[in-house]
Amino acid sequence: MNRLTRVFNTLFGWLADLGRSALFLGRIIASLPALLAKPRLVIEQIYSVGVLSLLIVVVAGIFVGMVLALSGYRALADFGAENALGTSVALVVVRELGPVVTGLLFAGRAGSALAAEIGLMKATDQLSGMEMMAVDPVRRIVAPRFLAGVIAMPLLTCIFCVMAIGAGGGYFVGVDMLGVDAGAYWNGIQSSVEFNRDILNVFIKSGVFGAIITWVAVFQGYHAPPTSEGVSRATTNTVVIASLAILAANLMLTAVMFSG
Repeated sequence: MNRLTRVFNTLFGWLADLGRSALFLGRIIASLPALLAKPRLVIEQIYSVGVLSLLIVVVAGIFVGMVLALSGYRALADFGAENALGTSVALVVVRELGPVVTGLLFAGRAGSALAAEIGLMKATDQLSGMEMMAVDPVRRIVAPRFLAGVIAMPLLTCIFCVMAIGAGGGYFVGVDMLGVDAGAYWNGIQSSVEFNRDILNVFIKSGVFGAIITWVAVFQGYHAPPTSEGVSRATTNTVVIASLAILAANLMLTAVMFSG
C-alpha cells in the first residue's frame, strides 16, 4: 500500500504540474498582444536567446553535416550511388536532424539560461517587487522571453541546416574531400527538397520546439523555490524535460507530416 501511495502521489504531482503549466501558458498567451506596444522587450530577448546561441548552432551544424556526408558516402558507395549524397544529406538534415539538434542545443543553452534568470529574479524578490508596483511579471518578464524563443528557434534551425548542407559541412566533405561532383550534389538537393513538404515543415517543427522549450523554461524558473538549490533544480529540470518533450513532439509531428 505504501508503494501504491507513493506511485499515486507521484502521478498526481505530475498531473498537477501539467495543469499549472497549462494555466501558466494561458496567461502568457493572453499577455502577448500587449507586447505590440513594446517591441523593444522582444528584440532584446531575441538577441539574448537567439544571437548569443548562434555560435554553438553554426559549429554544431558544420560537424553534423560532415559526419552525415562521411557516413552517407560510405553507404552509397556500396551501391554506386555516390552522386546521391546531396539528396541524402539534405533530406536527413531538413526533415529530422536540423530541428531536433537545434532544439536540443537551444534547450541546453537558452532554455537553461531563461530558467536560471527568472529563478534568480524570484529568489531576489524582483518579481515580488514588480507585483507591489502593480507591474505584471508575466507580461513584463515572461511573455517577451516566450515570444523571443518562438521567433528565434526557426531562424537558428535554418542557419543550422544551411551550415550542415552547405560549404562548411556536407559539401566540403562530399565534394572537396571525397570527390563527388558538385553539380550532382546541388542538383540532388534541388530535385529532392520540396518547399511544402520539407521547408515549410522545418518552420513548423522548429516553431513548436521553440514554444515548448521556452514554455518549460519560464514555467520552471517562475515556479522555482526561492533558494539556490531551487534555481539549480529548475535549470536541470528545464533541460531534461524540454529535451524529452522535443523528442516526443518530433515523433508526433513526423508521423503527421510524412504519414502520406
